[in-house]
Amino acid sequence: MKRDIELINAHLDKYLELRYPNNIWEAMRYSVLAKGKRLRPLIALESARACGGDINNVLPAACAIEMLHCQSLIHDDLPCMDNDDYRRGQLTNHKVYGEAIAVLAGDALLSLAPRVIIKHTPDSVDKKILLSVLDEFFKAAGAMGIVGGQVVDIQSENREINIETFNYILNHKTGELFKFAARAGALLAGATGEKPDALASYGSKIGYAFQIADDILDVTGTIDEIGKTPGKDSKLNKNTYVSFHGIEKSETDLINICESAKKILMRNKIKSGLLYDIADNIVMKAVK
Repeated sequence: MKRDIELINAHLDKYLELRYPNNIWEAMRYSVLAKGKRLRPLIALESARACGGDINNVLPAACAIEMLHCQSLIHDDLPCMDNDDYRRGQLTNHKVYGEAIAVLAGDALLSLAPRVIIKHTPDSVDKKILLSVLDEFFKAAGAMGIVGGQVVDIQSENREINIETFNYILNHKTGELFKFAARAGALLAGATGEKPDALASYGSKIGYAFQIADDILDVTGTIDEIGKTPGKDSKLNKNTYVSFHGIEKSETDLINICESAKKILMRNKIKSGLLYDIADNIVMKAVK
């Protein structure tokens, strides 16, 4: 895991090489190269490895996934959204570079990420597979994915919503990118049959679990543990898994969902200690 994170960071640094105008590239680098778990790109690489593929075929897409994730965080932290001051243990992008540059940094990352996939994925990868991965990237990034989830999340503030609406938020705002990461890794590894869909299902469950854990830690965690201001969800009167179900049921459901994610790997004979460990680690971080 440490080796893969170092590999991802090195490639992100290369893809985000400083150029003119410096301030926009500095703002992009500030958020992307900040200390993070790199969970989504790790899942992409490990899904490829579990399918017997070459991770060099997946590295550009893995980095693009992290860029997309960071773009969503930059915009999510803006005053017009969640208005947060800290992310990944440092000041949020708009607090350092101003709101205008933060918006543009997010826009720039959103346009750079697919270009990284196109430009840097090895020529040996089938072009139909590459187009399929790009199509799923844009789906995860837009109104059918992260943006759609964020819109419904904003519309749901300060009002009661039903569980179907809440599940839509979790599955789209968080789950879609995890799902894409796992499936993209399998596709770029040349996997066929049921494995890409099985890994996508694993990713979807891991994404859902990750958001439950995030909601729990917003209540129980400290700024040092979570890298951002705790208690923000409650102050914004946001609907969270904890506000729906309470801490105890949230912890129980988190454990059960992560176990079901691991069972998907078992049923489909996908051998990966790291994918199992990711599920266990999400539980370990949130359930004290």
